Amino acid sequence: MTAWRTRPTRQVQALREDLHAARYTVDHLTELLGPEAIAAMGREQVVPAVRRARTCTAPAAVLARLFVLGDQVTPAEVAAALPRCAEDAAELGLLAATPGGTVRALLDLRPVDLGTGPLHLAADLGEATTGRAVQADHVLGLGGASRTLAELTVPTPAARALDLGTGSGVQALALAGRCATVTATDISTRALEYAALNADLNGARLDLRAGSMLEPVAGETFDLIVSNPPFVITPRAEGALPAYTYRDAGGTGDAMAEALVTGLGAHLAPGGVAQLLLNWEVHDVADPFARVRDWCARSGLDAWVVGREVADPCEYAETWLRDGGITPDRDRQAWDRGYAAWLEDFQIRGVHGVGFGYLTLHRPAGPGDRPAGPGDRPAGPAGQWLRAEEVTGPLPGPLGPAVAATLTAKDALAGLDDAALAALPLTVAPDVTEERHYRPGSAHPEVIVLHQGGGFGRSVRADTALAAVVGASDGELTPAQAAAGVAVLTDTAPEAVLESVIADIRGLVLDGFLHLPGYREE
Repeated sequence: MTAWRTRPTRQVQALREDLHAARYTVDHLTELLGPEAIAAMGREQVVPAVRRARTCTAPAAVLARLFVLGDQVTPAEVAAALPRCAEDAAELGLLAATPGGTVRALLDLRPVDLGTGPLHLAADLGEATTGRAVQADHVLGLGGASRTLAELTVPTPAARALDLGTGSGVQALALAGRCATVTATDISTRALEYAALNADLNGARLDLRAGSMLEPVAGETFDLIVSNPPFVITPRAEGALPAYTYRDAGGTGDAMAEALVTGLGAHLAPGGVAQLLLNWEVHDVADPFARVRDWCARSGLDAWVVGREVADPCEYAETWLRDGGITPDRDRQAWDRGYAAWLEDFQIRGVHGVGFGYLTLHRPAGPGDRPAGPGDRPAGPAGQWLRAEEVTGPLPGPLGPAVAATLTAKDALAGLDDAALAALPLTVAPDVTEERHYRPGSAHPEVIVLHQGGGFGRSVRADTALAAVVGASDGELTPAQAAAGVAVLTDTAPEAVLESVIADIRGLVLDGFLHLPGYREE
């Protein structure tokens, strides 16, 4: 294990107290700067926020100018905003004096909120602030992918949690409030320095370990594993591109992702869940999930892949060149060199696109690990559950509760044959609505669609029989009883009605449109 530099506890505690006293939070900054300026910051445009912040003397506005917006402030402003730690700011590595007598930040330090309470997060200054391409050892703060993973993570408390490739510690901090112990690994000692600082700033206890991905936790198991790994598929042509530690895992193609997915099974305890973001190569355009599905099958775990998009090779190259601060107007030679290297790399391996999505892996608790019940399922490959689906477009909100509910439902359904499912009183979820379309003058709908207001925001087309059974699911009637009522109205055999809807009922339970008895919101 490699040691990394930590800052004196007294100085960090003083900084923590100053940040709290300044009300340096997302909500307070939104009040001070206004929603328009905050929205512009989300598009990496800081001019509106700088102009507004310069008119405000509130400590939080001064801190935002300094640590978020890349503005220079006076020593007097620093002393007023950071009264307890201003004298130690240089030693802490926070600030440096400029030749003009002002002060500039040496790192990014901003308030964030991941739905687990307000946090303060330190990381390297970004390209939008510095105006320069980031360095190869850049440590990223809260990016869009980090927020997505935090919102995707199941909210269930866990005894032992693991954050792989922790970076500045975003996921580990989000887990610390609900997990008894949180271990975080990273190959970058600079990243672990930031994670240690962020743990101290937020009063969190993290077990930080240096090393590549799973290596520092060999032989250990965890109840919850999360990872926003360095998944970017990067050409290895010498001198073509910097090897950014925060996003490139080394190796060829998506080999790192394959090794991670197939290796996680050895580290998940019974009942454990692993959630990660991934890129994978698409070699067969007719089956964009082929590679990741194969990895999941080899993992031996239940697996759920949600594909969010597939980028063609050109789109992919452009996205990640810009992510590193390389643009054609700033450095045309570097842009062309990197772009060509990416296209050549993909052509060699027959890559037609790159998939991006969410992966959830689950090791169901076996009969020996929990009380027997309808959710118990057979062990071994025959009982493995694999689901790969494309879900595009915006999603209603944080997905963690929906993921947890789906995992619970799939285990319960695995122990229920169709007859047993039909005999249970189901309840339609409160966020489900029904839409009907009629032709002018028609007494019967041509199209019926069930919409889900939360979760993954799914829409499911239903025929009249399925819509009637769902509509009758009030927690007292069973699908069998509802089907019998439909049969009377349509002069059809009850068995035929039930047979026509039971597979769809199973799918609606899995996706949260219908709840089994005893359902509890996560």
